[in-house]
Amino acid sequence: MKYAFIPMTQQHAEIIAYHWHYEGEYSFYDMEADEEDLNEFLDEEARASNYFVVMNANELIGFFCFQKLDANIIDIGLGMKPQLTGQGNGEDFLKTGIEFGINKYKPATITLSVANFNERAINVYKKVGFVPEETFKQDTNGGTYEFLKMSYDLYKQN
Repeated sequence: MKYAFIPMTQQHAEIIAYHWHYEGEYSFYDMEADEEDLNEFLDEEARASNYFVVMNANELIGFFCFQKLDANIIDIGLGMKPQLTGQGNGEDFLKTGIEFGINKYKPATITLSVANFNERAINVYKKVGFVPEETFKQDTNGGTYEFLKMSYDLYKQN
């Protein structure tokens, strides 16, 4: 696929928030599953200039958000259109997002957090070069869940 990254508009945010619904345990990632996350995602000021949609031709296929933690570290969040998950698209999608983040933010390290049950995503992250760092618990979606923090060190990749 050929990907293009463009700043997320309010219309994009609403499409993702209200129309992207995942199957089974992955419904955990539905934006409407957590009111606080939903409100932040729909708030243009909270999104600022850190959220980008990923387009393939004219199709909205995903998004990335980038948070600069310090001069050398960015933390990413991402989502892929539900109909495209589980089909082998994740590695290419993630690599393209990493490349975009590196070019835009010039970090030495990229971090992300993933729900511990999401072995499918964890395997993709490991394939691309992310390394597990630590687990932590976080209140979200009406409960307390365990997450895995992972990091991607650019100097170890080359």
